[in-house]
Amino acid sequence: MSKKDYYDVLGVSKSASADEIKKAYRKLAVKYHPDKDSGDEAKFKELGEAYEVLKDPSKRQRYDQFGHAGMGGGASSGAGGGNPFQGFGGFNAENIQFDFGGGGFEDLFGQFFGGGASGQRQRQKRGRDVETSVTLTFEEAVFGVEKKLSLAMEEECAHCKGSTVEPGHSMKTCPDCKGAGQQNRTMNTVFGQIQQAIVCPTCEGVGKVPEKACTVCRGRGTKRGEEKVSVKIPAGIDDGTTIRLSERGEAIPGGPRGDLYVHIRVKQHKRFNRKGSTITSEERVTMIDAALGTEIKVDTIDGPVRMKIPAGTQSQTEFKLSGHGIPQMGTKSRGAHIVNVVVETPTKLSKKQKELLELFGKSGKRGIF
Repeated sequence: MSKKDYYDVLGVSKSASADEIKKAYRKLAVKYHPDKDSGDEAKFKELGEAYEVLKDPSKRQRYDQFGHAGMGGGASSGAGGGNPFQGFGGFNAENIQFDFGGGGFEDLFGQFFGGGASGQRQRQKRGRDVETSVTLTFEEAVFGVEKKLSLAMEEECAHCKGSTVEPGHSMKTCPDCKGAGQQNRTMNTVFGQIQQAIVCPTCEGVGKVPEKACTVCRGRGTKRGEEKVSVKIPAGIDDGTTIRLSERGEAIPGGPRGDLYVHIRVKQHKRFNRKGSTITSEERVTMIDAALGTEIKVDTIDGPVRMKIPAGTQSQTEFKLSGHGIPQMGTKSRGAHIVNVVVETPTKLSKKQKELLELFGKSGKRGIF
């Protein structure tokens, strides 16, 4: 029985990005995990097999060219199109795995079986991703903030607008590949002489070169510079969170920019701690105030508020101030502020204070409160 196409298994298109493949796999893996009521062990293994191939750029390229047969298995006429090595004088590749590693042999077999450089040219290039970090105060993380960043990266050349061509001139056919975008070379292999198609190094597979290269970027289409980026930090963000800004990374001629990843770091507060959407703090009261009851001023992230301490409050009692905690991202609700009350026992007493406590102790009470 032929195997299902790996893209169909994950429910993604053949042009899906690495992030789309990862997201699809995680969603389905959770759904079909054997430990769940809705689990399906066979389906779960099938998902893992598909993801193992498509997450690896080298394996994915080999699969795109040869199908299941290129993975070392004996896939039939399904997605793989059969064993591409049958007919070489009894040579059987079904039990042999080829690890081309993205090198010359991958191009060689791609050209021999109908892939190669032309397939590589069809994959759109994109700029490099950029990573940076931003440190926030506790208050900025709670209420949100907008940060202005200045990042050194490759940006589109303002002179040629990323075209690589000096203004007033145009592109011309590449003189080395004659517009094909690839060049052929002959290699001696175990199968005899085979022509290998490689991406033209002059035009990088485009088939055209500048009639006159841009005098500012020297035909690169990009220039190193300072990129100004504004990042909106949502209210309630937590330490260790990463914000992804699509196509705000480095530029590249003829393709989309990379992504910008902003890693969030949050400073500790001198009085407050955070547990999810809850803020916690500690307040101290005297033994007398705890026994008789009082009202104290409590510092919150919103400013000071008054809080009642009932008579007879014990040490380590927690009081809840609703709506004074961390905003829950994506909603209008906020968590609570939990105040832990610590009752202070005096360490130095006057003679009169000692007499009063001794008298209280002789009254038959087994606890002060």
